[in-house]
Amino acid sequence: MRIFNELESEVRSYCRTFPTVFSKAQGSYLVNKEGKQYLDFFAGAGTLNYGHNNKEVKKAVIDYLTEDKPIHGLDMMTEAKQEFLETFQSHILKPRDLNFKVQFPGPTGTNAVESALKLARKVKGRSGIISFTNAFHGMTLGALSVTGNAMKRKGAGVETSDVTFMPYDSYHGENVCTASMLETYLEDDGSGFDAPAAIILETVQGEGGLNTASKEWLQKIEKICRKHDMLLIADDIQIGCGRSGTFFSFEDMGIQPDIVCLSKSISGLGFPFALVLMKPELDIWKPGEHNGTFRGFNPAFVAATQTLKTYWADDKFSKEVKEKSAFLTTELERIVKDAPMKCFRKGRGMMQGISFEKTELGNKMAQICFENGLMVETSGIDDQVLKLLPPLTISKEDLQKGLSTIAKAIQES
Repeated sequence: MRIFNELESEVRSYCRTFPTVFSKAQGSYLVNKEGKQYLDFFAGAGTLNYGHNNKEVKKAVIDYLTEDKPIHGLDMMTEAKQEFLETFQSHILKPRDLNFKVQFPGPTGTNAVESALKLARKVKGRSGIISFTNAFHGMTLGALSVTGNAMKRKGAGVETSDVTFMPYDSYHGENVCTASMLETYLEDDGSGFDAPAAIILETVQGEGGLNTASKEWLQKIEKICRKHDMLLIADDIQIGCGRSGTFFSFEDMGIQPDIVCLSKSISGLGFPFALVLMKPELDIWKPGEHNGTFRGFNPAFVAATQTLKTYWADDKFSKEVKEKSAFLTTELERIVKDAPMKCFRKGRGMMQGISFEKTELGNKMAQICFENGLMVETSGIDDQVLKLLPPLTISKEDLQKGLSTIAKAIQES
């Protein structure tokens, strides 16, 4: 690992958590240069919902590459983009009765957030945005401005502005409705609140510690947006693409955002790819007003199209994910109940984890798990949450294997 230590910037992070050199990957496993297998409960930070080197998706891309078809396309029209849009409409939007226009921003989640914030401000003619405590929306300046983590915000090197942070659901405990608190501020002419353009939120705060918004809270936030002429932006970058059990994390919540940000697993194979979905009346962009050189990576269109056809043509896959999610919940509750230290389960769907009262135990457990062949990361402001992000395609046997590794680490600590 000498070359990485000598040549690569100190900004690198995940390789410090998983200090080995990987050479192969398939399904739910990574293999290092020495041939040691690691069960992957990290999945590229939620980028590999369908596993490493998914065979059907990979074959579609290989076939495409052998035919000398366009790879780089900016925002030009290609057959690959056409097929993706048609499949996304038929497999995702129409079955859910969603009427969205599709924007291809730069191929990262943070760029999707940048696009959404710019559009909301352009539509409403106001600069203010409401975000929430412990939110994480990306590492570029606009996305950082709506991110709660102080360490990451300081990395900007400049002050971020035009954002008001409000307490997320249950931030002050289960008996305090923070949505009602927000509404009080908005309706009080003495609160200092200027009318914002939009509210941006995650239904589950992945990097923020697996804080989970209730259906009631989300519905109240949407009503506040409608009452006060604000747009609702859903950041579904990590919790979307099936991780909650439904394709969009808000499907079972009884809300319909105005703008949705997608990235990470939307390509299905780990290719950089991002989308911004917007209600048609919001599409007031001028041509080229938000663009990017790599927003037309055609192999990502191909991979995404095959992923949608393979897993989202009907509700079979969604039902399987929900079954695994229920199993994950049951097993984590058992692990927490039997734990020799104070801890509790957090999250929903296939993005759950264990939060430790002694915050230093989060990183300790992740290290022990890695030594025992399981890759799992931490989240939360103090890395106090052991965060599970296994591929959605993982077998129940491998899911149980990983959970047994976690249970053993906790029992032996």
